[in-house]
Amino acid sequence: MNTTLRRALGATAALALGVPVLAACGSSDDKGSGESGGKTVTLVSHDSFVASEAVLKEFTERTGYTVKVLKSGDAGRAVNQAILSKSHPQGDVFFGVDNTLLSRALDKDLFAPYEAKGLDRVPQEFQADAGEHRVTPVDTGEICVNYDRAYFADHKLTPPQSFDDLVKPEYKNLLVTENSATSSPGLAFQLATIAQYGDDGWKDYWKKLKENGVEVVDGWEQAYNDRFSGSAAGKKAKGDRPLVVSYASSPPAEVLGVKPEPQEGPTGVATGTCFRQTEFAGLLKGARNTEGGKALIDFMLGRTFQEDMPLQMFVKPVSQDAKLPEVFTKYGAQIDKPGTLAPEKIAKNRDQWVKEWSSLVLK
Repeated sequence: MNTTLRRALGATAALALGVPVLAACGSSDDKGSGESGGKTVTLVSHDSFVASEAVLKEFTERTGYTVKVLKSGDAGRAVNQAILSKSHPQGDVFFGVDNTLLSRALDKDLFAPYEAKGLDRVPQEFQADAGEHRVTPVDTGEICVNYDRAYFADHKLTPPQSFDDLVKPEYKNLLVTENSATSSPGLAFQLATIAQYGDDGWKDYWKKLKENGVEVVDGWEQAYNDRFSGSAAGKKAKGDRPLVVSYASSPPAEVLGVKPEPQEGPTGVATGTCFRQTEFAGLLKGARNTEGGKALIDFMLGRTFQEDMPLQMFVKPVSQDAKLPEVFTKYGAQIDKPGTLAPEKIAKNRDQWVKEWSSLVLK
């Protein structure tokens, strides 16, 4: 899988261990950058943020602001870096904090309240901070186990569809997942098992999963591109794991641009293993260009940006006005009952859960 598809396959997905990279989207005005009322608005995000040049150009034409994107690694790292630099924020808007990490950002008082235009067209289920509006929901999707169709056809084996399936002997040594402590998809998958089996049962489940040969790697890119046999990159890397924790929207990325268009994608989704993930944007406290930041958040909820996201980051829009492209609806999986946990419960238990998971699975 190439870099474009890697970025497309999910906001908050790829774990980056290098230093942050500053990427300018559109023409920049250095003189205005970082100054109150300046011509540049800086968006701090994870490495998987992508938007069409035409869409960012439209934002500039509408508002007069040019967008600069400061990419800071995986979602967890990006959030931590924003917290560490909050006294001198690196930008004006932060995008990419999800419901698994949101409490950490809110507890550290990272964002200034702002009620975005267009929020009335976003279902209440996505508005995790509706009372104070410190963050604005932008996209949603599901973390799920993906499977390599060819492997299961060749081995005349039915792909797993549930958590219970994954611990059966026939799926031994087939699954690769990401580290809960270093990867947002890995954490989401752990939370999915907690939602499924409860506070008393999830650790027993992971013991069974470990006994059944689950492999754990640091981040999504390594899991999907190196170890998973079903991705284009995985085939080249000779990945030998036909099950991987990824996204319900991963299959459309595998067929995007393929000619002739296949009847189905090379990968499928185990629909009974999913956890809902919602990403938010927030105006950073102490931002130098607050007006530009507010304008950008408004724009991200607008139809132009919302309809651009699916084929850029392979996530679903939250606005009821936005439509999904055909390739997304044709090849993406429909998840009717994804696992969820209350943000307050995640906030109260996340660190302890991750510590317990690490002790149980990594030793």
